[in-house]
Amino acid sequence: MRYFPAFLDIRDRPVLVVGGTENAARKVRLLRKAHARVVVVARRLDDELAGLARDGAIEHIARCFKQDDVPGKAAVIAATGRADVDEAVAKVARPRDVPVNVVDRPWACTFITPAIVDRDPLTIGISSAGAAPVLARRIREKLEAMLPARIGELTAFAESFRDAVANRLLPGPQRLRFWETFFDSAVADDVLAGREAKAREGMMRLVNGEADAVGTGQVAIVGAGPGDPDLLTFKAVRFLQRADVVVHDRLVNPEIVDYARRDAERIDVGKAPGAHAKTQDEINALLIAHARAGSKVVRLKGGDPFVFGRGGEEVSALRAANVQVELVPGITAATGCAAAAGIPLTHRDHAQAVTFVTGHAASPEAEPDWAALAGANHTLAIYMGVTTAERVADRLIAHGLSPDTPAAIVEHGTTEHERILPTQLAALGATVAARGVRGPAMLIIGQVAAFAEGARRTAAAAPDPARPRQVALQG
Repeated sequence: MRYFPAFLDIRDRPVLVVGGTENAARKVRLLRKAHARVVVVARRLDDELAGLARDGAIEHIARCFKQDDVPGKAAVIAATGRADVDEAVAKVARPRDVPVNVVDRPWACTFITPAIVDRDPLTIGISSAGAAPVLARRIREKLEAMLPARIGELTAFAESFRDAVANRLLPGPQRLRFWETFFDSAVADDVLAGREAKAREGMMRLVNGEADAVGTGQVAIVGAGPGDPDLLTFKAVRFLQRADVVVHDRLVNPEIVDYARRDAERIDVGKAPGAHAKTQDEINALLIAHARAGSKVVRLKGGDPFVFGRGGEEVSALRAANVQVELVPGITAATGCAAAAGIPLTHRDHAQAVTFVTGHAASPEAEPDWAALAGANHTLAIYMGVTTAERVADRLIAHGLSPDTPAAIVEHGTTEHERILPTQLAALGATVAARGVRGPAMLIIGQVAAFAEGARRTAAAAPDPARPRQVALQG
């Protein structure tokens, strides 16, 4: 290692910043977070620093740097932007053993500032020793995505019980096992979910040695989004990386399932048309059994679990079995696929409402309100409509929607296999057949479908597979 990683305690200690530039302001922000007494030496300050000086948040000495500015400082930062001045500051500080940082000149530094993940009191620093600061920032971004928003609160919560644990347990393996148990427990989950009162009750049981305080496992019902792994929420990634068991649907992108720990058990319960791997009751029983065995279970569902995902049925079954449930929404297929295709689901000039409809309900046994769905200034987002596209189009036309209403089929939306197929309502079924659409696919119907980004390039690549058909206007 070129640098020894360390964290300096500069609370209420004087730190010198030479320069009034934007770079100097960035350093001052970090120093103020660490509660340093900041002294800025510069003839002129940028607007941010000038405001801090006016408010008395920093001390400003309005002149050029002098050697006498260095002695007595906990650290020095040179950020004038002038190589000769910044290096001169370093030459004064180094012989006096005052830690010095020169912005953008690592060879002149005795310390460098890393890319920082700030979850006070938890702080993570990432350094490339000045070789690739952009890479360090990229790594910080990945860590930011992995860490729960309340990880700092969890750190502070644990600190508040350190004395109680130390008074009860001997140092060494016994105390170590306690803290390992705590961070894997339902108590820690309650802190991360903002349930601090419940967490404190559970922590007292843990401290007092009650074995059941760890809990009996839990199930997180997690939305996997429309397919692109980059569209996962931070919370979804966090639950996947902590899961002991992942129960996933057939259509969930395998790259998303791979976010789970390597040793996590993966169970495919996916349903395909005419070939159901497991019934919904069997899936419910599977989730309950693993949770009662103490596992952290992720039920991973495509899109959003509560939009045609049967998530509500699973929540009801788990709660009836007294299993703790966490709900993690996802980007539903309609919004994800529409965005991927450049289609605004609502538009001030064309659509003042949008309705999510399942194509499976388009049958004589479960007729939707076709007249309402065929209204003007309205967008329809049809889920699971590939096999019923022709019937959907016929019923909408029969209830007054124009046969030439724009429509778009978005197959494998947001993934590398995405296809955007523009058409018209009367040709919807024929387009599905002619272009070999097998799904998963969203059908988007309404004037906004004309905005599809794929419309021009797809139309140029292949002729319209079918002419609009005439459909009798009858109920």
